[in-house]
Amino acid sequence: MTKPKLLLLLFLVSLISTSCFDDLDDNPREASTLDIQNFIWRGLNFFYLYKDTNPNLANNAFASQGELDAFLSEFETPEELFGNLKFTDDRFSILVDDYIELENSLGGITLNNGMEFGLILYPDESGDVFGYVRYVLPNSDAAVKGVVRGMIFNTVNGVQIDDQNFNQLFTPESYTIGLATFDGENVEPTGESIELIKSVIAENPIFISKTFDIAGRKIGYLMYNGFTNEYDSELNAVFAQFAGEGITDLVLDLRYNSGGSVRTARYLSSMITGQFTGQVIYQEEWNADRQEEYAENGLFVNSFINGGESINSLNLDQVYVLATRRTASSSELVINGLTPYIDVVQIGENTTGKYQASFLLYDAPAPNFSRSQANPDHTYAMLPLVFKLVNADGFTDFDDGLIPDINFPEDYTNLGILGQEDEPLLARAIEEITGVPAPGDRRVVRSLETISESKSSSPAYQVMWDLPRQ
Repeated sequence: MTKPKLLLLLFLVSLISTSCFDDLDDNPREASTLDIQNFIWRGLNFFYLYKDTNPNLANNAFASQGELDAFLSEFETPEELFGNLKFTDDRFSILVDDYIELENSLGGITLNNGMEFGLILYPDESGDVFGYVRYVLPNSDAAVKGVVRGMIFNTVNGVQIDDQNFNQLFTPESYTIGLATFDGENVEPTGESIELIKSVIAENPIFISKTFDIAGRKIGYLMYNGFTNEYDSELNAVFAQFAGEGITDLVLDLRYNSGGSVRTARYLSSMITGQFTGQVIYQEEWNADRQEEYAENGLFVNSFINGGESINSLNLDQVYVLATRRTASSSELVINGLTPYIDVVQIGENTTGKYQASFLLYDAPAPNFSRSQANPDHTYAMLPLVFKLVNADGFTDFDDGLIPDINFPEDYTNLGILGQEDEPLLARAIEEITGVPAPGDRRVVRSLETISESKSSSPAYQVMWDLPRQ
């Protein structure tokens, strides 16, 4: 572990041991509600992408600070004000009361038991819910206790999970899951249970990388679960290995990747290609006040933007992307940004539909709203949507997600082992690459509704963020 990551981890351990992620209500700050609400209004008035949808964010909305204060005082909490000022169709802007937790979450450091899961409504329309294990983080409590991909559970602490109480999985530091089976129609408890305990975990988003030799093709496979820029060098090293092994094809598994750093998305796009350096991956659209000064084109690069290492590129003209409804933001940026240049074969389901990016705004003077100048009397911060991304062909606004070329939903009765040739989604991609049908029969998979997932409790969930412009 690098020194910065270790220091951040030690700091978070100290934070947890003394406060256990206490709310600000347990540690009162000196800032008044009105002070915090003035910050919210200032930040949204300056940067918010959808500023023009709310007349109360207009530059001439209030004739004086007194008038603004009177308006802000109509709202009892910062959260209530933030909700009122947001565009009604904005699903992604967030306000947090603890920016330390948010910063760590953006860096992949969370309080976690290591079981990453999805929550699915029963097929019988009862409102009951079962969970399925997507993957397990190495060296976590879940890994130690034998939790594996494909496990089904339907109770927490002995209580049936349903569409009203599923949040009980997110807040406690420990809970016990009751295991079950699912045959595509019925969920049956097994009587077994596992207690899981959370601890501080730094998740490496590079979950699996390997190469297959199949039917005369060298196929690289990368399961990448978050655009976390602290791991950019490790990601670049994976592509150096792929290049050294002479891969002819790449399967990029983004099925559970809800996004992250815009800069890392540019790096990954440049690693997959390499022949388009200096060309446009995306264009930016800001609010009318900020467009001329702030809008930039995101370009393919051949080295790290901060002057670091050279990009290891594969110069591919085709990539196979595994995606689901949980694939969001920076993952979608890579898919959409590459599409004008190479053949992107998307396998799975529609993605989430997030094409807007955020800056992390602290209670500090405009235009930087910087951490170094943040008001020390509270720890509120915002990640509002500040610009949307448009690919080189002018395509954006995909609210219903990016549509797969090959519709192939996951089968909760047969999830397979990630990274193995016969894992269903990977097997389907290999079939497309080689032309050799995957072995075995695939049953018709009934579409079931996912109502939540483990990472939805993270403040960085589905966030696509960029560094503020100086």
